[in-house]
Amino acid sequence: MELKLHTFDLPLKHTFTIAHESRDVQPTLIVELSWHGKSGFGEATETPYYGVTMANMKAQVESIIDLLPHDILPHPSDFWAMMSKTLLDEHPFALCALDVAYWDLWGKTHNKPLYEIWDLDISKNPITDYTIGIDTVEKMVAKMQETPFPLYKIKLGTQDDLEIVEALRRETNAIFRVDANTAWTPEQTIYFAPELQKLGVEFIEQPLKADNWEGMKRVYQESSLPIIADESCILESDVEKCAGYFHGINIKLMKCGGLTPALRMIKKARTLGLKVMVGCMTESTIGCSAIAQLLPLLDYVDMDGCLLVDDTISRGITIDYGVVSYSNLPGTGAELL
Repeated sequence: MELKLHTFDLPLKHTFTIAHESRDVQPTLIVELSWHGKSGFGEATETPYYGVTMANMKAQVESIIDLLPHDILPHPSDFWAMMSKTLLDEHPFALCALDVAYWDLWGKTHNKPLYEIWDLDISKNPITDYTIGIDTVEKMVAKMQETPFPLYKIKLGTQDDLEIVEALRRETNAIFRVDANTAWTPEQTIYFAPELQKLGVEFIEQPLKADNWEGMKRVYQESSLPIIADESCILESDVEKCAGYFHGINIKLMKCGGLTPALRMIKKARTLGLKVMVGCMTESTIGCSAIAQLLPLLDYVDMDGCLLVDDTISRGITIDYGVVSYSNLPGTGAELL
């Protein structure tokens, strides 16, 4: 098996601001695994908030070159188990890129998309939202008008959060979700929830700091809107912790280590009665095409990352007014241009 690493700087269409950072360019690492003329692709983005740099991701991937299969391809879950012995850490972004590249290669060697290999029915897939990053109210309205969508995820964490949602509501009848990215207190969340509900918000994502479990218990019991965990649910071991504190979880492939653990997290969440969402980073179509394979298993999805960047490096799934369409290629359906 041959390994190649590709690095790119993806320009964002607008400065992307959330409660704890802003960026105009997204550095991303594409891992390519090749086997008998076929190539699989996986992605991991540089994310300073989690201490994930391009240099450390490349070093991590290069450290496992001698462990790559040579004679036969093991099942992807076995491949992940082998790679995770070296690469599973607090923020396993590099492991995700390898895992997704391997699953993509697996699908291509079997000439089937992954959702077909997993025997999933794609006829009732959820639509994706489109994210409006923090900005002035005028610019947030302009971003929304620029990209008409039936469903928006609104980033909050300012001094004017209710006013922002009220202003956006005046411009559209679309469904809203809000994401405070840990910026609120329990008191703010409980106060905001009924007001946001009146404004057509369907849930609140990660209102409190990730380790504020006492506060989350109170919010879980008193909020009039469902609460979805993001920063509180990173790895597989976090899923069970969220039961009784959140109504659902948002799984990020890069944060948990790829498709392999994501499949297990979804299964575990279902046994605990939790709603399941999969989210993205600001990433290319390679990363978003992997998320698309999971759509039949999800209640909600946030996979607009490839719409937020100027992606000239890849192709795969397409998104039209929230509806995700698959490419004709097997695996994840993605390819590097």
